[in-house]
Amino acid sequence: MRVALFLTCVNDTLYPDTGRAVVKLLTRLGVEVDFPMAQTCCGQAHYNTGYRHQAEPLARRFADVFRGYDAIVTPSGSCGAMVRELYPRMGERAQAEGRGASLSAALAPVIPKTYELTEFLVDVLGVTDVGAYYRHTVTYHPTCHGLRSLGLGERPRRLLEAVKGLELVELPGAEECCGFGGTFAVKNSDVSAAMGADKVRNAAETGAEVLCAADNSCLMHIGGTMTRLGSGMRSVHIAEILASTEEEPTV
Repeated sequence: MRVALFLTCVNDTLYPDTGRAVVKLLTRLGVEVDFPMAQTCCGQAHYNTGYRHQAEPLARRFADVFRGYDAIVTPSGSCGAMVRELYPRMGERAQAEGRGASLSAALAPVIPKTYELTEFLVDVLGVTDVGAYYRHTVTYHPTCHGLRSLGLGERPRRLLEAVKGLELVELPGAEECCGFGGTFAVKNSDVSAAMGADKVRNAAETGAEVLCAADNSCLMHIGGTMTRLGSGMRSVHIAEILASTEEEPTV
């Protein structure tokens, strides 16, 4: 199986350790991972801000870069949802506007092969115990795109529950948005900050040391709020937890 890592802009720019963790984890499970250097933005920021035509060349580039792979794995529910949920809409809209069916045809091969990391682990590799060790108390925040667009359900929790040394505690109001929402956090900053504060207060009530999620964009918002509120908790991507082993110090 030819597997490619779609790292995403946020991870490439701000959280490269998450990408390294994905490669380490998948390699440990016997998967050879390629990182196509030509990959760029998937176009989500453009599309969600109303620049839909400007997102189309980025979608085409994604299709060109990843076309030859059997699976495309991303540690981002939001970018995974862009490909799976919004790329089909882009193609349909282009055709409805009289610009032909070429965009749909270009995107069709990559859409069903794009997986968020926990989907790939559970549904494709068929594993929940990935051999991880992480001696911390953790609470899990299901991000909106993973929860509502991709329907990740219990997959992340099943993976976390199998991690040795990890104590998983329930997050009150887990399914409520953290308030990030991409440009929502910029355009509606007061509401976004209030939602983030609610999320952090709920997390603090659990007594957990770490809040975990499958999307670093949300963790950036939550982690910043934690710092401002002085909560003492840390935000960690699930890939970094799953990549940890007993032989190494956990962070």
